[in-house]
Amino acid sequence: MASPDRPARVTPLGWWKPLGYLLAYLVPALMPVSAWLATRTGLHDAAAWFPLMFLFVLLPLADHAIGRDASNPSDDGEVAALEARDGYRLLTLLALPVQLLLLGWSAWAFVTLPLGPLGHAGWILSQGIVSGTFAITVAHELIHKRGWLEPWAGGLLLASVGYGTFKVEHVRGHHVHVATPNDPSSAPQGMSVYPFIGRALRRNAANAWWLEATRLRALGLPVLHWRNELLWWSAATLAMAFALGGWLGAAGAAYFAAQALLAICTLETINYIEHYGLRRRRSAEGRYERPTHLHSWNSNHLLSNLMLFQLQRHSDHHESARRRYQALVHHEDSPQLPGGYALMFLLALCPPLWFRVIDPRVRAFEARLAADPAL
Repeated sequence: MASPDRPARVTPLGWWKPLGYLLAYLVPALMPVSAWLATRTGLHDAAAWFPLMFLFVLLPLADHAIGRDASNPSDDGEVAALEARDGYRLLTLLALPVQLLLLGWSAWAFVTLPLGPLGHAGWILSQGIVSGTFAITVAHELIHKRGWLEPWAGGLLLASVGYGTFKVEHVRGHHVHVATPNDPSSAPQGMSVYPFIGRALRRNAANAWWLEATRLRALGLPVLHWRNELLWWSAATLAMAFALGGWLGAAGAAYFAAQALLAICTLETINYIEHYGLRRRRSAEGRYERPTHLHSWNSNHLLSNLMLFQLQRHSDHHESARRRYQALVHHEDSPQLPGGYALMFLLALCPPLWFRVIDPRVRAFEARLAADPAL
C-alpha cells in the first residue's frame, strides 16, 4: 500500500511513460534547431534566441497546460525494479557524448554563422542555459551513483562547464549541510538570487578544495597529488578550452568560457529555487536534524520533470540521494513550488515577485512544521 506521503499511483502516460524521458534530449536539440531556423528564415540574430524562447516561454505554458503528475511507485519493490532497468542508466550516460559534440558544433556555429552582436549574445546565452539545463542536470544524477563509470561521466559533464568542483562539494558538502547556514547553496529567506549566486561561486569552489584536501590528508597524501580528483577535472576543462581555442582561435576559447559561466549561474539559480528559505531544526545540543524531504522545494509538473530527469522531485532526492531519477517519489507533505523550474527561474530573476510569491509559502510551511512536531 502507498504511504500517506506517497499517493496511490496514477500513471498519466501509461506503459510508455519511460519514453517520456527522451524529451530531455529536446534541450540540446534546441541549438541545431536554432541554426536550421536561421538558414530557413534568414533571421539569424532572432533565431539565436529561440532556445530561450522555448525554455522560458513555450515550456512554462505547456507545463501549465499539461499539469501535474503525482504518480509514484506503489511500494519499495517497484522502486527497486525501476532502478534495476539499464535503459534508464544508458539514457543518462548518452548525455556525455551529446554534450561534447554539441559544444564543439555550437562553438563552430558561433564563429561561422553570420550573426550580429545581438545574435552572438543570444547564441552564447542559449548555449549557456542549455549546458546548465542539460549537462549539469544529468551530471547531478550521475555523480551520486556507485562505481566509477557514472561518477566519472558526471565529472566530465561538469568539466564541460568548468565546474568540476561541484562533483566534490555537492556530494560531500551540500548534502551534509543542506538547509543550514553552513551551506552556501541554501539561500536564507530574504536573500535575492543575485547575491546568492556570488556567494555560491565564492564559497562552493573553496569548499570543494578544502574537502578534497581533507580527504587526501587523511590518507597521508599532499593536496597536489594525482589522486586529487579536482586536478583531473581542472585538466579536463583546460583541455576542452584549449581544443576549441586551437581549432577556432581565441573566439572558440572565449565561447567555451562564456557558456561555462552562464551554465554555472544557471545551476546556482536552480539551487536557489530548490532550497530557498528552508531550514533544518536544531536540537538543544546544537545538532541539526537529518535531511529529509521536508528540506527541499518540490514540483510535480509532468512535462518539466520528464525534461529534467525528475530533478524537480528534489525533496525525495535529498531524502534518498542515491535513488535513480526514474524511481524518485513525489511527497505531498514537502514544500511545493507553484510551477516548474522554468517558471520559477524567471520568477527568481525578479526578486520582488519572487518574495511576494514564495515568502508566504515559506511562512505557511514553517507554521505547519511548528503545529506538527511529528513532521
